[in-house]
Parts: sequence; C-alpha cells; structure tokens
Amino acid sequence: MMMCTVQAQQPAAPPPGSAGIYKSDAELTAALKKAIDAANGNQSSSPIANTDQYRINIVHREKAAGALAHESYTELHYIIEGTGILVTGGTIVRGSGGSNIATIQGGEMHTVKKGDVIIVPAGSAHW
Repeated sequence: MMMCTVQAQQPAAPPPGSAGIYKSDAELTAALKKAIDAANGNQSSSPIANTDQYRINIVHREKAAGALAHESYTELHYIIEGTGILVTGGTIVRGSGGSNIATIQGGEMHTVKKGDVIIVPAGSAHW
C-alpha cells in the first residue's frame, strides 16, 4: 500500500512591526476544554496560532506519550497546570518485545510544574 501525505500550507506569520497575535486566558481555556471534551485518548490538542514560522498548540496529557523529535521546528513548552516529568536530549530508543513505545536514553530529566518553561530545539529528543 502506498500513502501520500499532503501538508496544508500554513498562513504567514505576522510581519515585523505588526500588532502580533493575542489570545486571552478565556480563549485558551475554552480551546483546551473543547479539545479535552473531543479527545478519545490520553492526549488532547488544540491549535492556537500556527503559521509558516511557528506553531502554538495547547496540549493536555493524562499519561506519558512516546519520545519524539521534530526536525523542522523548535518547541517551547509552558506548563499551565499540573506536574510531570519531561526528558530532553539523548537518543530515542524504540521498545522491544512487542512494545513500540519510544523512550530516551542518556537525556536530562526535568520535573515540571505550573509556570515552568522549557525550550526543545529542532531535532532534539523529548519525552
């Protein structure tokens, strides 16, 4: 079976000198609630402002997902509620014995909580 994925072109980011993009706490809270209500698994996500230069999404996780890396963009994570463990850097390792869940070997572990920020550079493993 052959699959072809077509990625929609993102709108351009606001130009330098423009007013930028503003999203209120109420808008973010409503987007998160809507995403959680529509979710069928342990993660829900809602796009907030995605352009050709950056992506802003609000994400809610009930439990850990597998490790991954994004080659083409840097991520900024700002924790708005809850706590968790975030592992960054190192090498992505695929599970064995029937488990395909990816983990990280040799990364740095961070205990994160409300108010924390972490930047994950393009190409860096995170879990």
